[in-house]
Amino acid sequence: MRVLCSSTLIGEFFVIGFAGLVAMKDDSLATSTVWWVCGIAMLLSVLLCGMITRPGGVQLGWALQIALIASGFVVPVMFFLGAVFAALWWASVHYGRRIDQVKADWAARQETATAGAQGSAGPDAA
Repeated sequence: MRVLCSSTLIGEFFVIGFAGLVAMKDDSLATSTVWWVCGIAMLLSVLLCGMITRPGGVQLGWALQIALIASGFVVPVMFFLGAVFAALWWASVHYGRRIDQVKADWAARQETATAGAQGSAGPDAA
């Protein structure tokens, strides 16, 4: 799950930065405000890469997705891009958990097979 979610978050990092460049063109917004908001969101997206597997990491990711969609009120194309990244986030969490479960099952089977092979080559093999 960590790899898929981190990939989505790094993609969002760049989209947030580009959205900040577009938002700077709006005369009603102060440049410093735009970059404070974008900077915090970009920093959060990078920090979340390391927090995915910790408690609350996925929920913070969902909060970022909601904020990304809400940024569409400032940069209208972000409604669409936010929805796309929210779908990617869902897929990353959903399929990432499935992949983690399959990996854990496979590792358990390998451990059992290895233990069984070692047990049959034990004291009776001599």
